[in-house]
Amino acid sequence: MEDFATTMLADLHRYLINRDAVDERLPECPDVEAKWPAVAEAYLPDGAREFANYPVASLGWMMFIGMAIAKQWDEDWEKYGKIDDLYTPMRDKRGFDNLDEYILDEVLDLHGDAAEQMQMLVGDCAERVKRAIYRQDIEPGTIDAFKTYVGGLQCMYQMGMAVQLKAMGYHMTKI
Repeated sequence: MEDFATTMLADLHRYLINRDAVDERLPECPDVEAKWPAVAEAYLPDGAREFANYPVASLGWMMFIGMAIAKQWDEDWEKYGKIDDLYTPMRDKRGFDNLDEYILDEVLDLHGDAAEQMQMLVGDCAERVKRAIYRQDIEPGTIDAFKTYVGGLQCMYQMGMAVQLKAMGYHMTKI
């Protein structure tokens, strides 16, 4: 399953480079990356429940979460870095079904065409991950299916972080 996540991350990276949403070199942000285990643990009950009927939303919301946490990192990591579970307060603002709208409106402050374009970009990424998961032809409800889903979520989280860091002007270049 580790191969799936590595391949998926490379695929999303190429796709987002072509959309000029990330740089050639992915950013490193250890603070945001370190939040992944707690975010995943808090998100999995909601995301896994929704995956069967709404796989694109289940995957896409994680990209929005990665973007939101990157934004929080930039704004006030002294405050947000102390919070173990950054997902639940975001979800509770408008509920799971409207998590994307909350993050776009209130966290990223994107509206109109900018919000619509971001929604489309995240949806396209989630669709790519969904198709890749389905191509694995893994029996639903198995440990392999769970690991593949979590690998897809982690890729979405990392790409969300990368997209937001670039949007805020952070660029990774070789020195």
